[in-house]
Amino acid sequence: MNAFILFFVVLIPCIGGVLTAVIPWKKRTHMLVFLEGLVIANSVLVWLLLFHPPQEMFTMINLTGNLTLAFKLDGLGSIFAGLVSFLWPLATLYAFEYMTKEEHEKVFFMFYTVTYGVTLGIALADNIVTMYCFYELLTLVTVPLVMHTLTREAILASRKYLYYSIGGAAFAFIGMIFILIYGESPDFILGGVLDAAKLGEGTNVFLLIYVLAFFGFGVKAAVCPFNSWLPQAGVAPTPVTALLHAVAVVKSGAFAIMRLTYYCFGADFLRGTWAQYLVMAVVMFTIVYGCSMALKETHLKRRLAFSTISNLSYILFGVVIMTPLGLVGALSHMVFHAFMKICSFFCAGAVMHQTERHYIHQLDGLGRKMPRVFAVFTLSALALMGVPGLCGFISKWNLAAAAIDSGNVLAYFGIGTLLISALLTAIYMLTIVVRAYFPGADFDYSKIADIRDPNWQMLLPLFVFVIGIVGFGLCSAPVTELFLSIAQGGF
Repeated sequence: MNAFILFFVVLIPCIGGVLTAVIPWKKRTHMLVFLEGLVIANSVLVWLLLFHPPQEMFTMINLTGNLTLAFKLDGLGSIFAGLVSFLWPLATLYAFEYMTKEEHEKVFFMFYTVTYGVTLGIALADNIVTMYCFYELLTLVTVPLVMHTLTREAILASRKYLYYSIGGAAFAFIGMIFILIYGESPDFILGGVLDAAKLGEGTNVFLLIYVLAFFGFGVKAAVCPFNSWLPQAGVAPTPVTALLHAVAVVKSGAFAIMRLTYYCFGADFLRGTWAQYLVMAVVMFTIVYGCSMALKETHLKRRLAFSTISNLSYILFGVVIMTPLGLVGALSHMVFHAFMKICSFFCAGAVMHQTERHYIHQLDGLGRKMPRVFAVFTLSALALMGVPGLCGFISKWNLAAAAIDSGNVLAYFGIGTLLISALLTAIYMLTIVVRAYFPGADFDYSKIADIRDPNWQMLLPLFVFVIGIVGFGLCSAPVTELFLSIAQGGF
């Protein structure tokens, strides 16, 4: 397949998003059909690329020397691109019903669709320069989505998100410059690109640069102490927060750290150093911190946001184990968490859309009135806890197995953080489920008599996500083998 398609799948959503805002649509239905058709067609192209990957790269711009904006599909990029392209059409369909109660729809869908293209640009980047450019572009196109409602809370949240992202970009930029100067190539090569002859006696300097770049890219992955922007971003419409928390922004942060660790600095260079122990300790702390904060949070979407903070560091824990099995665990949780978390967020959004209720104490009895939504939410909660038979158990098992196999003493303590997190997750997720299904004998159901499940546009994506949660939980072997092949250098 022609390598130009790599650039084409990035370009189509960007152009389509702009057209959405400028075309004078006579009917809303016409706009919705155009948008859904656009993202489905683009996702089909992406999956054609995955099954028939071009061997060569496509150079969009030659900046100078060996610095290019170029695209290429490798094993790691194929996982992220496949995940994004599968979830985006479903998220767009869900957004159609949700946005009926929101204003400025055309502007919303413009940035929403452009974000799809930009995220694919990160997934398909051939080198660190391309990834960095699209990584920063992702900030610019998602800030308007966070501030969409234009309330004071939304403006403050978008401002914090922008400030944190710009700060993180500065540290990530330092890492990129060092890779360009001291690396043999700006391209992503499994095992790293650092030139040993150039390193000399400055190993500790390079380890410091890695730590700075880790935290720079880690801002979007909500690693402590740079995570406070994520719960505040929950003021955005649910289709936005679901993608922020499950797919586009936070997963781009985790994906960038995978590239930085395994494809730029190299796991062999970092393993066993003080830099590994430092970032691993921070990641372990973030896992427990996120769960602890979720436990005390009473706002539904913010509780799920703190849960995201914890689960993102599950992914990073696998990354910083710095072994092939560690990367397998990280990829497992990156993919499976996307299904679990977008599912739980969309359930929360459905509840808010149908009831205008935002706090957990307001959910009493809704399990009977919205049986489909809460059945799906319960399954996503059980998966996040790590119940066997669901995909969350598989990814946590892979992470624990990688930690044991690594022989790293600190990683053994990481298994303890996974167990603590599982317990806290059970408490803060099942609290919601219990309130919805068992409100108490004296609860007056007449107060919620008019509440019901949403229409098919919201329910269909939920059912697809549940199929993924159960399917990956019961038939994970082929996926895990694919991840292992990629971690070992295959496609």
